[in-house]
Amino acid sequence: MDCKASSTMNKTINHIVIVGGGTAGWLTAGLLAAEHVNTAQDSPIKITLVESPDVMPIGVGEGTWPSMRATLQKIGINESDFLRECDASFKQGSKFVNWLHQHDSAYYHPFSIPHHFHELNIAEHWLPYQNEVSFAQAVTNQALLCDHDKAPKTIATPQYKFAANYGYHLDAGKFSQFLQKHCVEKLGVNHVLDHVTHIENDPLGHIASLSLKAHGNLTGDFFIDCTGLKSLLLGEHYGVGFLNQQHQLFNDRALAVQIPYDEPSSAIASATISTAQSAGWIWDIGLPTRRGIGHVYASAYQTESDALLSLEQYIDQAFDKTKLSDVNIKNIKINPGYREKFWHNNCVAIGLSAGFIEPLEASAIALVELSANMIAEQLPRNQSMLKPLENRFNEKFNLRWQHIIDFLKLHYVLSKRNDSDYWRDNRDLRHISDSLQEQLALWKYQAPYSYDSKYTQELFPAASNQFILYGMGFDTQLSKSKTWYKHHNKAQQVFQAQQQRTKQMAQAMPTNREILTQLTTQDFAKI
Repeated sequence: MDCKASSTMNKTINHIVIVGGGTAGWLTAGLLAAEHVNTAQDSPIKITLVESPDVMPIGVGEGTWPSMRATLQKIGINESDFLRECDASFKQGSKFVNWLHQHDSAYYHPFSIPHHFHELNIAEHWLPYQNEVSFAQAVTNQALLCDHDKAPKTIATPQYKFAANYGYHLDAGKFSQFLQKHCVEKLGVNHVLDHVTHIENDPLGHIASLSLKAHGNLTGDFFIDCTGLKSLLLGEHYGVGFLNQQHQLFNDRALAVQIPYDEPSSAIASATISTAQSAGWIWDIGLPTRRGIGHVYASAYQTESDALLSLEQYIDQAFDKTKLSDVNIKNIKINPGYREKFWHNNCVAIGLSAGFIEPLEASAIALVELSANMIAEQLPRNQSMLKPLENRFNEKFNLRWQHIIDFLKLHYVLSKRNDSDYWRDNRDLRHISDSLQEQLALWKYQAPYSYDSKYTQELFPAASNQFILYGMGFDTQLSKSKTWYKHHNKAQQVFQAQQQRTKQMAQAMPTNREILTQLTTQDFAKI
C-alpha cells in the first residue's frame, strides 16, 4: 500500500453526506444529527443532505411500527405537533380480511405482544380453546379496540406513552417536509437542493466527492444513499447487484388513490386493513382527513384493467360519495428484492435504494429506522473502521431481509383460497424458501417462541409468527409437557384478567376520531 492510500485509511470521518431526501433521507439525517451534532457548540461531525429540486420522493409508505415513537422522541419532536402537521393517526396493528378464505374471514396482527409473553408461551395454552375465541382476542386488548376504532391512549396520557402499543398512519409527503424543517432548524443539518452530476473516488475506491450542478464540488467522508429506486451511489456508481425475490413474493404493481371521507366525522380505523383479492390485496389506511387505498397485485396473474376493476368495486362498497373515476390513480411498479449488500466502502444505502418487497406489514420505514440507528450508534470515526463495520452491517441486514421475506410469505402460504392460480402458486413449495419450510414443519408440533428468534432487534418476533399462524387457522398438534401442566392454571388466570381489562379499556378509550379532534386544540403532556 502506498503512502497516499495509507493516509486515506487513517482519515478521520467528520462530514456525512446524505444523498436524497424523502422519509428515508430525513429520518436518517435526524437520527444521526441527534446522536452526533451539537448545535450549541462546534461539533466534529457535520451532516449535509443533498436532494434534487425536481425529483418528488416516492415515499416508503404511510404506516409505521411502534419503533417510530422512540425515533421521534430521540430526535426531539413533539408528538402533538407531529400528529397535527403530518395528518397522522394511531395504528395499533393490521387487520387481514379474506386471506384465509375468499369470504368472511378476518384476523388481527396487533402491535401488543401477548400478555405475559416473556414468562410463558401463552399460545400453547390457547390451543385447546381455539374454536371458542380468536388468538388475538384471547391474548391482547387490541382486537376489540380496533373493532371499535378506539385510540390507544387518552388526551391525558403523556406524549409517546400508551395504554395499548401503537405506531402511526401518516401522510408520507407531509412527514418528510416536517422532518426536513426540524432537522435543518433544530438539529443543524445542512440542506442543499441540487443535482449530482458526477461522483469521484479516492485512491482506495471510496467516494471522495460529489459534483453538483449549481454548487460545484462537495467533499465528504461518509456517504449515505437515499436516492430511492435509482440507487445512484450504491447501485449505479458502485454497481452493487440486485437480488430479485419475485420467485417468492409475486406482487410487482400497485394502484394507489387518496379519497376524502364521506363525512368529516367518519370513523378513523385503528389498524391498516388489508383485504385479499384474487391476485393480490388492497390496503386501506385511515388518516384524519382522508383514506389512502391501494391495490397491490401480481401482473403475471392479473391485468391492470382487472386490478382497476377490483379497486373500483372496493371503493364503491367503502364510499357513498366518491367513485374511482373521481380521483387520481398512481400507478407504481414494484421490483421486489434487495441489494447484494447495503454497505460498500464508505457508502451505505438506506430506504428504497437498499431494496423493497411490498407494503404488506409496513416494513419499509422500520428498516430505515433500524439502519439509521445502527449507523448512528456505530458511526465509524476513521476509515480504518469501515471494513469491519461494513461486514457487520451487511451480515445483519442480509439476515433481516431474508427474515422479512419469510414472514411476508407466511401470510400467503397458509391461505386456503383456491379461487385463482395466484393463491395456489403461493402455496407451491417451489416458491417457498427452505428456511420457511423448516419453520412450518416445526410449528406443526410446537408453537413459535423465543428460540425462533435469530438475533436481537428482530422486526417480526415470535409473537408476530403466532398472530399470523393462528389467525390463519394453522393447526399445531401440541404434545403437553410437564411445563405446560405446571403453567396452565396461571395461563387461565392470564386469560381471565385479559378479558376483564379489555372490557375496561374498550369503555375508557376514546375513538381515534375523538382524540385526534381533541389534539387540534390540546397537547399531550410532555414527558
